[in-house]
Amino acid sequence: MDKALRARVSMKNPVHFLALGFGSGLIPMMPGTFGSIAALPLLFAMSFVNLYYFLAITVISFLFGIYLCGKTAADMKMHDHGSIVWDEIAGMMVVFIAVPINWSTLLLGFLLFRFFDILKPWPIREFDKKVHGGFGIMIDDIVAGAMACLCLHALVYFFPLT
Repeated sequence: MDKALRARVSMKNPVHFLALGFGSGLIPMMPGTFGSIAALPLLFAMSFVNLYYFLAITVISFLFGIYLCGKTAADMKMHDHGSIVWDEIAGMMVVFIAVPINWSTLLLGFLLFRFFDILKPWPIREFDKKVHGGFGIMIDDIVAGAMACLCLHALVYFFPLT
C-alpha cells in the first residue's frame, strides 16, 4: 500500500482495523489469503457454539461487513482495495455453516474458499464486476463461501474427514 493510501487508514480506527482483517490485509503479498487465515481462529472459537449462533454470527458479520468495507473503501477513496479483507473473513464463516470443524475440514475449507475466491467462476465474477459499494465488496466472497460450503459438505458426506 502506498504512503498516500496508508495515510487515509488507521489501525487505531476500529472500522479500519476490522475491515483490514486485524491488520492481516496489510501484508504486502496475498492479503486475501492472509485475511482468510485470520478467520481460522474465529472459526475455531465458533466451533463451540450451536448452529443457530454460528448462523447468527455469520449473518451479523456479513451485514456489519457491508458497513466496514464500504466505509473503509470510501476512506481510502478506492473500491475494494486488496487490503480490505473482512469480506474474506465473513466468506470463510459461510464455508463452515453446518460443517464439523476440525483440522482437516479447516484446511480443506480454506483451500476451497481460496480456489473460488481467486478464480471467481460464474456467478462470483458477475457479482465482483457489477455490484459496488460495501455490499459489492462483500457479496462475491459470500457467494465464493457458499460454493466452497457446498463442495465441503459433499466431500465430508462422501469422504468423512473426522
